[in-house]
Amino acid sequence: MSQTLQTINDVMILADDPVIPGFKPSLPGTLQNPTGKILGWTAGVGLSLAVLGGLTGWACVAIGHNSERAQLASRGKSAIVWSLIAGIGIGVTSGLVWGFYTMTQGGK
Repeated sequence: MSQTLQTINDVMILADDPVIPGFKPSLPGTLQNPTGKILGWTAGVGLSLAVLGGLTGWACVAIGHNSERAQLASRGKSAIVWSLIAGIGIGVTSGLVWGFYTMTQGGK
């Protein structure tokens, strides 16, 4: 397998014109501002809803514990965990989107 890769590499180096043209992917200028606003609003609203879900979960735990409703407290605990997972997911996704976007801009 490595002999095949070496042959392909030699052919690409010896060719006068490169096989793969120099292409730099980028987002058109007219879409950069709206796309940034949409991604910002989406992340902001998502994180706000995750915080609201966490607060609601804590309220359910408090009410369920004080009123001896174990099922309500259990649902509140699972809401807290899922809100935490949602917040982490939004943060990671936002970071990935921003990373790929800056990679396509050529390090500007």
